[in-house]
Amino acid sequence: MDFLRIKDLKDLQSLLDLMRRNDLAELEIEAGEHRIRLRKSEPHVIGERVVFGDASAPAQAPAQPAPAGEKAPPASPPATESSDLFVVPSPLVGTFYRAPSPEADPYVQVGDRVDEDSVLAIVEAMKVMNEIRSGVAGIVREVLAKNGEPVEYGQPLFRLEPM
Repeated sequence: MDFLRIKDLKDLQSLLDLMRRNDLAELEIEAGEHRIRLRKSEPHVIGERVVFGDASAPAQAPAQPAPAGEKAPPASPPATESSDLFVVPSPLVGTFYRAPSPEADPYVQVGDRVDEDSVLAIVEAMKVMNEIRSGVAGIVREVLAKNGEPVEYGQPLFRLEPM
């Protein structure tokens, strides 16, 4: 494969696999006037553990009940205050899609069991579809992003109950 003339996604995936296998944060290849540079913007954190509670509370803060008169954040089957949920954030800026195509069923629904390599959704960035994997085995408790909507780097997309 000529790394400096990426012809399809398989070539790009080969470079990304090379970075992952060798735990590289950055890879730059130059030959003549061709140059390719791949860099991770942050350490490759798949998710973070949070305590389920008030959506405005910091991620590491203990759960707080909603103040009187206010509704708690929307949740699919309600989790108990003491349950730790795993947040799957967006690894990049792009458009969030729950299914591989408009006609297809979503990858996962609330209540589905997933393993750590399960694809939960995709984020499209620069015409490239990036699979979002769960990172832990568990049960999908919440889908936090809307299909077809833009998402930001680090924005929570899913909450999973680890098993």
